[in-house]
Amino acid sequence: MKTIAITGATGFIGRRICNCLLDAGHRVRALVRNPNRARDLLPDAVELVEGSLADAARLSELVSGVDAVVHCAGAVRGATHEQFDRVNVAGIRTLLQALEAQPEPPRLLSLSSLAAREPALSHYAASKRAGEQVLLEEAERVQWMALRPPAVYGPGDTELLPLFRAMARGFAPVPGAADARFSMVFVDDLAAAVQAWLEASAVRNGIYTLEDGKAGGYDWRSVADTVTAICGRRVRLMPVPAWLLNTVARINSQAAQLFGYAPMLTPEKLCELRHPDWVCDSEALQAEIGWQPRYQLEAGLRATPGWPCYGRGGS
Repeated sequence: MKTIAITGATGFIGRRICNCLLDAGHRVRALVRNPNRARDLLPDAVELVEGSLADAARLSELVSGVDAVVHCAGAVRGATHEQFDRVNVAGIRTLLQALEAQPEPPRLLSLSSLAAREPALSHYAASKRAGEQVLLEEAERVQWMALRPPAVYGPGDTELLPLFRAMARGFAPVPGAADARFSMVFVDDLAAAVQAWLEASAVRNGIYTLEDGKAGGYDWRSVADTVTAICGRRVRLMPVPAWLLNTVARINSQAAQLFGYAPMLTPEKLCELRHPDWVCDSEALQAEIGWQPRYQLEAGLRATPGWPCYGRGGS
């Protein structure tokens, strides 16, 4: 049994990782901003440490005496460089400093993003690349791995689930080119990769990608065909007019500056959505920790409750 500290535990991915770690018999300690809300989202067995990535004292408490740290916290919404860097760069630096200060630093797995491969596309992508650079340049005593997942879906997802719901009704809104290709990974496979990393005796520091084993990834037609196979209903691709997305994104950015909120759809986010190649592979990660994905898209969707075709054709 190991004691694992985790940031971002109340998020979609963090919750599944917590469950995976508990199921494997580990103790889990989570950094949370709001303990009352966290207690509603996380199993009772998770030990809570109230604080944030900006609080060095709380981070020291979080990582004291643990065997490993899984860093899932990250800013995914925003309109400015500073909104993303505050969490995705400065947060990693402060966490790394807390780890380096330990007598025997725990190992660190930091969840990055495939977007870091194209830092010029957006503030988000640039911040994820800069967070990786912090590890590359400033980690001295800490053994670390940065994981770059592609699109993640599964139980608890709120970003891709609306898209799959639309497809189950017979239409697939396409924000970019229909032949753009992208990899995907089921959230439980991502959690299993974290578990495999914990069980590996020695892992080389570095940045690794992972995906579901679908060679060459998916395009929009293949995703629609997968939903058709599950639901028995033809799914039509419906390109969303560029002018409409551009208008909404521009309004979001302007409103964010006026009212101080962090939007999801911005002109920069559109650059990410319209990028033609988000395909990656898992070869290096598999060789390093012996992990293998279990779910490609059809199996993953059948294991995901909360959309209209759940349970049809088996689950």
